[in-house]
Amino acid sequence: MDAFPQSTARIAAWNLAGGRFGIRPDRREEQVRGLEYLDAEVVALVEVNPPDALETLKKGLTDRGVEYDSVLVPQENDLHIGVLFKKGIEVKKHFLLDGSDLGDSAYRKALVVDMKIRKFTFKLIVVHLKSSRPRANQKIRDDQCKFIGKFIHQELVEKKRRKTILLVGDFNMIPGKDVSNFHYLGGDDLMDFLSSWDLQARFSHIKSKGRANLLDGFAISRTYSTRYVRGSLRLFPMHWTMKMGREEYRKKVSDHLPFVATFRIR
Repeated sequence: MDAFPQSTARIAAWNLAGGRFGIRPDRREEQVRGLEYLDAEVVALVEVNPPDALETLKKGLTDRGVEYDSVLVPQENDLHIGVLFKKGIEVKKHFLLDGSDLGDSAYRKALVVDMKIRKFTFKLIVVHLKSSRPRANQKIRDDQCKFIGKFIHQELVEKKRRKTILLVGDFNMIPGKDVSNFHYLGGDDLMDFLSSWDLQARFSHIKSKGRANLLDGFAISRTYSTRYVRGSLRLFPMHWTMKMGREEYRKKVSDHLPFVATFRIR
């Protein structure tokens, strides 16, 4: 039986807000409900804390009749990156990108996963870059972006791989403000930052006070990206779907909203 008889699949990215204290059991239950509504074929997750929270989410979805597999390679700190993907999706290899944390265990390494959904083959790079706006932190992000941008350049230019690269996660970068971060992460204009262009007037990070920002990102390689359904990238209104106001959602589920985009798989 064909696991994916449809012509398209959806790929999402979401920050679970694990923070330094981890994801409480009651919050995990709400996140399972949110993931069921999201119903994406692939979900890249950052701030998975503790690591077994991913297994809890997967089991919760299974109990609701949705079968997912998962990958997670433990980081050297408490905040991890994982990927949920529906049964039937191929994962050929996955690894943490050594050096993308700049050799400092306080930061996170990018997670790289080679995936295939029917005829759609792609390399998923999930990041959780250094946060905050002070110049010193922007410089740390610059260095992380240079390293990841170099990896992308090697894959697309030096190795001449005819494969779509999806770069997603919590960029901790504000479009129009953290210009150097985007420049270095784009790597010789190799990446198209869809979220910066298509969602300019939106926000993904819900703050208790002050202005919310579009800190999370979704980018796709400019070449070999014809399977992306143009205009499909959107912020999934999980708070509205779960019948919550923004503040209730921030307290009970996450302080981030997911991105989701559609790709042709036939």
